[in-house]
Amino acid sequence: MGYNTWNAFKFGINETLIRQTADKMVSLGLRQAGYTYLSLDDGWSLGQRNGSQAIDSDPTLFPSGMKALAGYVHASGLRFGVYSDAGTATCGLHTGSLGYEKADAAQFAAWGVDLLKYDNCLSPPADVMSTSQRYEAMRDALNATGRPIAFCMCDWGSSSAWIYGSKVGNSWRTTQDIALGWDSVMANLDGTIGLSRYAGPGAWNDADMLEIGPQGKLSGAEASAHMALWAILKSPLIIGADLSALDNDTLAILKASEVIAVNQDGLGVAGDLVWKQGPAEVYAAPLSGGARAVVLLNRHFMSDNRAGTHNMTAFWKAIGIPPAEMTQATGHAAAVISWTGCVAALDLRP
Repeated sequence: MGYNTWNAFKFGINETLIRQTADKMVSLGLRQAGYTYLSLDDGWSLGQRNGSQAIDSDPTLFPSGMKALAGYVHASGLRFGVYSDAGTATCGLHTGSLGYEKADAAQFAAWGVDLLKYDNCLSPPADVMSTSQRYEAMRDALNATGRPIAFCMCDWGSSSAWIYGSKVGNSWRTTQDIALGWDSVMANLDGTIGLSRYAGPGAWNDADMLEIGPQGKLSGAEASAHMALWAILKSPLIIGADLSALDNDTLAILKASEVIAVNQDGLGVAGDLVWKQGPAEVYAAPLSGGARAVVLLNRHFMSDNRAGTHNMTAFWKAIGIPPAEMTQATGHAAAVISWTGCVAALDLRP
């Protein structure tokens, strides 16, 4: 859980913004809610290596340097993340780490970096060096530093990183970058459905950042659904909004403790789609202590763009609860095999 600069600021990041963001994460209660990583995305480094062939930050944008900035973030009770790329340059044509994995990993560790998001732009053809080989090279380099650094792979699902991901990193992107609006949220959800078996403690499917906030163009119901779905999938919860623009309703969604508890549950089993009929979908995940988390999603839109309701049924067997177990819980003599109710369009029932 944490924050990443890309969705709200793209390449427009600097030292002042990062310090202000750290302060906001604390003052808004986001750190206390569990959002502990503050990560810089593309745009922090120079377009070329310095005279020593080392990766370095842009001194105009980050005059105090990365080590000092990491120190400020750490002093705020947060963890510090940076971005690089498994190619010759980043997507924004800043310094890439291909061929410099050991040197760059050592530099990141010396700065006090706690997380590396590793992109996949400007990379060689797969027959020259595969995506997995390039990610393995950085994994080995990070491990050699002796510093615990979370390794987040970002190949947009192009190499099916979920197949090898648990042996290489801590998370892997399942889809293209998330974009503005509900359609993109649903596209990234669809790209992650069916992949739960690949995830587990310390290794997660990543459906990309949360588009919850003014830039996301989501209604309140859509934002709540987005949060609940990412939570049950056990996708990393990474805020992408301008924290200075968040209203109280948005903060309430991002800080919903019961939803966060599902995402952070110690059992570490990712949820998945267990039942679907038309626009009605049921997602479920086992939790610690024999509990189950369930999300009922209605994607329906009527032809005139007015939201419609839909009767939905959640079958206990699909959710993972035996009928006898439900009989005991409800006190009925006959086995209870399902729940049926009405869910509004683009809404959910937790």
